[in-house]
Amino acid sequence: MSNKTTKGRRDFMGMALGGFTALGGLGALYAMKRTWDPLPSVKAAGFTTIDLKDAPENVLITEKWRGKPIFVLKQSKEMMAKTTEKTKKRLIQIGDAHYMVSVGLCTHLGCIPGYNPEKESFLCACHGGTYDATADVTKAPPPRGLDIPPFKIDGTKLVLGETGPEYEKMLADGTTLAV
Repeated sequence: MSNKTTKGRRDFMGMALGGFTALGGLGALYAMKRTWDPLPSVKAAGFTTIDLKDAPENVLITEKWRGKPIFVLKQSKEMMAKTTEKTKKRLIQIGDAHYMVSVGLCTHLGCIPGYNPEKESFLCACHGGTYDATADVTKAPPPRGLDIPPFKIDGTKLVLGETGPEYEKMLADGTTLAV
């Protein structure tokens, strides 16, 4: 066998081994990246989509987002007539309808307030704090209205967990705090 043939074989074996090692390294990097990515169940828990096209007026809808209760309340014409400029800022407009959307935890100590449709108000039984139908405080001790979760409007759907321009405006003007 000539020296030239042996060198050619060695070069081929070196390249084959190098390629095989590079392929194995890429596979290991891909596996490491997959372990760093959040699980699909965790990703899914970050976003909740609520279709509001058939929501009834003055009926509290309770959803769950990131383990927290979310209150959604479609405002009737009578309820809208009672709003002030300040409380109207707390409402989300989708089409012609207005909705109160909030994290259903009292801003005082984190209790879950109950909704009374006849009085169109929320009562936190822990310390007697009350909120109106826009989730603004009407009786202390809560320091502020119920917090509004990050949202984005997508047609008649509300996507909780995404930040849209409407939510950014509420943060900027102090209507809610970041949740």
